[in-house]
Amino acid sequence: MKQSIGFLGTYFDRDSVLKLSRLAVIFSWIVVAVYGGQLALSVLVYILQLARGQVYALGFTDYAQQILNIVEQPFRGVVYFLVLQALSKILLIFMDVEDNTRRAARSNSKES
Repeated sequence: MKQSIGFLGTYFDRDSVLKLSRLAVIFSWIVVAVYGGQLALSVLVYILQLARGQVYALGFTDYAQQILNIVEQPFRGVVYFLVLQALSKILLIFMDVEDNTRRAARSNSKES
């Protein structure tokens, strides 16, 4: 007898959810790479501008504002990364909850 691992009453395709979860993880790392590269490039350009004397900063607040402008955008990348990682884990948690609920229902029906 071949045992079925799927249940006809499910509203999702298990393989599709696993692929979507894996895709979210891959995209999250792509986001980290892109925003990390952008941060590195921005810092390099700023250092080169300072070395060449192209930055017209009058005081501490001018330098602080320039640095804040450089690091502000990568914080978005951190948020995108965390959201995509959380989405991936939440999808897996929902699948586990659904599987455990069905398993518990089957074991309760066998005991009755």
